[in-house]
Formats: sequence, structure tokens, C-alpha cells
Amino acid sequence: MLMPKRVKYRKTQRGRMKGYAKGGTALSFGTFGLQALEPVWLNSNQIEAARIALTKFTKKGGKIWIRVFPDKSITKKPAETRMGKGKGDPQFWVAVVKPGRVMFEMEGIPEADARAALKLASDKLPIHCKILVRQEI
Repeated sequence: MLMPKRVKYRKTQRGRMKGYAKGGTALSFGTFGLQALEPVWLNSNQIEAARIALTKFTKKGGKIWIRVFPDKSITKKPAETRMGKGKGDPQFWVAVVKPGRVMFEMEGIPEADARAALKLASDKLPIHCKILVRQEI
């Protein structure tokens, strides 16, 4: 699973997912990409499931870039615990994804195969996504 090697603070605040992505909204590396259309916390299991779907579909052909990384810790308190006594322990890691963010990119395979692979990867994610294709000038 993806997670940071070390962080400055173990427990993070929740924050807000208001607005659109400031950066990472265009294809930078590959020819095809998967863009988020909704705000979400993507946990490391979901990112890994989408990555496996992409790599298995392409059968070692082409190259894949993962443009999101889970660097926010999510804490939980145990079940049937009374209120108070501080914040719970970190349980898993998430990447904050806002609308417009490109999450995955790929190149080196035909467009039909790339679209099918990205569709399969988007089915593993809990949000609506859009497939981007680089326009050659």
C-alpha cells in the first residue's frame, strides 16, 4: 500500500474539499489520462486497485503514471469507546482529490485499449471520472 515513509505530524485535521483542483489538471506525462469530476478522499487501497486494473489490462505494454499520493492520515476511535480522551489513532492514509485533478496517466498503447483500461480503473474508484486524450497540434 502507498503511504508516506515519515510525516511531521502523525494526526492531521480533516480540512475541506471545497472548490476545484489548483494544479495537476492537465496531462503532463502520458497521452491518456483519468480526471476526477467530484471531490473525494481516495484511500491507498482504491489507488492500488486502480493501478492493478491498469497494469493487468495493458499486459506490460505502455507506461503508467500515478499522479496522486495518500499523504493524509485518517484517525478512528475504537468502537464502544466513551467520548473524550483525545483523538484516535491513525487507521489509513488518503489522497485529497478535488474536481479537475488528473489521477492516472498512460501512454504507449492504442487509444481503444487505453480507453478500456481507464474505464476499468475508473470503475474501481468511488467517483465519476473523465478520460482525457492529449490533442496533438
